[in-house]
Amino acid sequence: RMEGEAEYLLPTETKYVGEMKDGMFHGQGTLYFPSGSRYDAIWEKGLAVKGTYTFPDGLQYDAQHWHYCDSYDRRFYTEICYGLKPAGISQLTNIDPPRKIPEGCYDCGDGFYNPVTRIIKDYRNRFLRNADDDEHEWIIKTCRKGWDEIVGHRPKL
Repeated sequence: RMEGEAEYLLPTETKYVGEMKDGMFHGQGTLYFPSGSRYDAIWEKGLAVKGTYTFPDGLQYDAQHWHYCDSYDRRFYTEICYGLKPAGISQLTNIDPPRKIPEGCYDCGDGFYNPVTRIIKDYRNRFLRNADDDEHEWIIKTCRKGWDEIVGHRPKL
Protein backbone atom coordinates (compact mmCIF):
# COMPACT_ATOMS: atom_id res chain seq x y z
CA ARG A 1 0.00 0.00 0.00
CA MET A 2 1.10 3.55 -0.67
CA GLU A 3 2.87 5.35 2.20
CA GLY A 4 4.41 8.82 2.46
CA GLU A 5 4.43 11.41 -0.34
CA ALA A 6 2.51 10.26 -3.40
CA GLU A 7 0.88 11.21 -6.68
CA TYR A 8 -2.23 9.23 -7.51
CA LEU A 9 -4.23 9.55 -10.75
CA LEU A 10 -7.88 8.51 -10.49
CA PRO A 11 -9.83 7.10 -13.50
CA THR A 12 -11.65 10.46 -13.83
CA GLU A 13 -8.25 12.15 -14.46
CA THR A 14 -8.46 13.81 -11.05
CA LYS A 15 -4.99 13.78 -9.51
CA TYR A 16 -4.13 13.59 -5.81
CA VAL A 17 -0.77 14.95 -4.68
CA GLY A 18 0.09 14.63 -1.01
CA GLU A 19 0.59 12.35 1.92
CA MET A 20 -0.77 8.81 2.12
CA LYS A 21 -0.90 6.21 4.84
CA ASP A 22 -1.97 2.59 4.45
CA GLY A 23 -3.12 3.30 0.89
CA MET A 24 -5.41 6.20 1.87
CA PHE A 25 -5.19 9.98 1.65
CA HIS A 26 -3.80 10.93 5.05
CA GLY A 27 -2.21 14.24 6.05
CA GLN A 28 -1.85 17.25 3.77
CA GLY A 29 -2.92 16.73 0.16
CA THR A 30 -4.51 18.31 -2.88
CA LEU A 31 -7.00 17.00 -5.43
CA TYR A 32 -6.53 18.57 -8.88
CA PHE A 33 -9.64 18.26 -11.04
CA PRO A 34 -9.64 18.14 -14.88
CA SER A 35 -11.70 21.36 -14.94
CA GLY A 36 -8.75 23.25 -13.40
CA SER A 37 -10.27 23.49 -9.92
CA ARG A 38 -8.56 22.09 -6.85
CA TYR A 39 -9.29 20.96 -3.30
CA ASP A 40 -6.54 21.50 -0.71
CA ALA A 41 -7.27 19.53 2.45
CA ILE A 42 -6.13 17.80 5.59
CA TRP A 43 -7.09 14.13 5.30
CA GLU A 44 -7.57 11.42 7.92
CA LYS A 45 -7.90 7.82 6.76
CA GLY A 46 -9.23 8.87 3.33
CA LEU A 47 -11.71 11.50 4.58
CA ALA A 48 -11.25 15.25 4.29
CA VAL A 49 -11.25 16.83 7.75
CA LYS A 50 -10.71 20.43 6.66
CA GLY A 51 -10.25 21.88 3.20
CA THR A 52 -10.55 24.70 0.72
CA TYR A 53 -12.08 24.40 -2.76
CA THR A 54 -10.72 26.77 -5.42
CA PHE A 55 -12.50 27.24 -8.76
CA PRO A 56 -10.48 27.35 -12.01
CA ASP A 57 -10.66 31.16 -12.07
CA GLY A 58 -9.07 31.46 -8.60
CA LEU A 59 -12.27 32.09 -6.62
CA GLN A 60 -12.18 30.21 -3.30
CA TYR A 61 -15.38 28.75 -1.88
CA ASP A 62 -16.21 30.01 1.62
CA ALA A 63 -19.29 28.41 3.19
CA GLN A 64 -19.63 31.05 5.91
CA HIS A 65 -19.12 34.21 3.84
CA TRP A 66 -20.26 33.15 0.35
CA HIS A 67 -21.37 36.31 -1.45
CA TYR A 68 -20.61 35.30 -5.01
CA CYS A 69 -23.54 35.59 -7.44
CA ASP A 70 -26.12 35.78 -4.65
CA SER A 71 -29.31 37.82 -4.40
CA TYR A 72 -27.35 40.91 -3.26
CA ASP A 73 -24.62 40.84 -5.88
CA ARG A 74 -25.44 39.02 -9.11
CA ARG A 75 -22.09 39.69 -10.80
CA PHE A 76 -19.89 36.86 -12.01
CA TYR A 77 -16.44 36.57 -10.44
CA THR A 78 -14.77 37.84 -13.62
CA GLU A 79 -17.06 40.91 -13.47
CA ILE A 80 -16.02 41.51 -9.86
CA CYS A 81 -12.34 41.28 -10.88
CA TYR A 82 -12.46 43.12 -14.23
CA GLY A 83 -15.60 45.25 -14.07
CA LEU A 84 -18.98 45.17 -15.79
CA LYS A 85 -19.60 45.29 -19.53
CA PRO A 86 -21.14 48.45 -21.03
CA ALA A 87 -24.93 48.78 -20.91
CA GLY A 88 -26.67 46.48 -23.38
CA ILE A 89 -23.90 43.86 -23.41
CA SER A 90 -24.74 40.98 -21.09
CA GLN A 91 -22.28 38.49 -19.71
CA LEU A 92 -24.10 35.13 -19.59
CA THR A 93 -21.47 33.07 -17.73
CA ASN A 94 -18.29 33.60 -15.77
CA ILE A 95 -16.42 32.73 -19.00
CA ASP A 96 -16.78 35.42 -21.65
CA PRO A 97 -17.62 34.65 -24.38
CA PRO A 98 -19.62 31.68 -23.06
CA ARG A 99 -19.13 28.15 -24.36
CA LYS A 100 -21.31 27.10 -27.30
CA ILE A 101 -23.79 24.54 -26.01
CA PRO A 102 -24.63 21.62 -28.34
CA GLU A 103 -28.22 21.64 -29.68
CA GLY A 104 -30.60 19.91 -27.26
CA CYS A 105 -28.14 20.05 -24.34
CA TYR A 106 -27.63 22.17 -21.22
CA ASP A 107 -24.45 23.67 -19.72
CA CYS A 108 -24.51 22.41 -16.13
CA GLY A 109 -21.26 24.02 -14.97
CA ASP A 110 -18.83 21.14 -15.29
CA GLY A 111 -19.97 19.87 -18.67
CA PHE A 112 -22.87 19.46 -21.07
CA TYR A 113 -26.01 17.54 -20.13
CA ASN A 114 -28.12 15.64 -22.64
CA PRO A 115 -31.63 15.27 -21.13
CA VAL A 116 -32.50 12.41 -23.52
CA THR A 117 -29.59 10.15 -22.50
CA ARG A 118 -29.28 11.77 -19.00
CA ILE A 119 -25.50 11.76 -19.44
CA ILE A 120 -23.18 14.60 -18.46
CA LYS A 121 -19.97 14.86 -20.48
CA ASP A 122 -17.16 17.28 -19.70
CA TYR A 123 -16.31 20.13 -22.05
CA ARG A 124 -13.92 17.83 -23.95
CA ASN A 125 -16.79 15.36 -24.58
CA ARG A 126 -15.62 12.76 -22.03
CA PHE A 127 -18.13 10.93 -19.81
CA LEU A 128 -18.51 12.45 -16.32
CA ARG A 129 -21.63 10.88 -14.83
CA ASN A 130 -25.26 9.90 -15.23
CA ALA A 131 -27.70 12.44 -13.75
CA ASP A 132 -30.11 11.19 -11.10
CA ASP A 133 -33.68 12.54 -10.94
CA ASP A 134 -32.79 15.46 -8.63
CA GLU A 135 -29.87 16.64 -10.76
CA HIS A 136 -31.95 16.25 -13.94
CA GLU A 137 -34.70 18.49 -12.52
CA TRP A 138 -32.18 21.08 -11.27
CA ILE A 139 -30.44 21.27 -14.65
CA ILE A 140 -33.72 21.59 -16.57
CA LYS A 141 -34.89 24.42 -14.26
CA THR A 142 -31.68 26.43 -13.87
CA CYS A 143 -29.06 25.83 -16.57
CA ARG A 144 -28.46 27.52 -19.93
CA LYS A 145 -29.91 25.75 -22.97
CA GLY A 146 -28.23 25.07 -26.29
CA TRP A 147 -31.23 26.34 -28.28
CA ASP A 148 -33.43 29.39 -28.51
CA GLU A 149 -36.97 29.19 -27.23
CA ILE A 150 -39.76 31.75 -27.00
CA VAL A 151 -40.67 32.36 -23.38
CA GLY A 152 -43.43 34.43 -21.82
CA HIS A 153 -46.47 35.84 -23.64
CA ARG A 154 -47.04 34.69 -27.22
CA PRO A 155 -49.28 36.90 -29.37
CA LYS A 156 -52.16 35.22 -31.22
CA LEU A 157 -51.68 35.13 -34.96
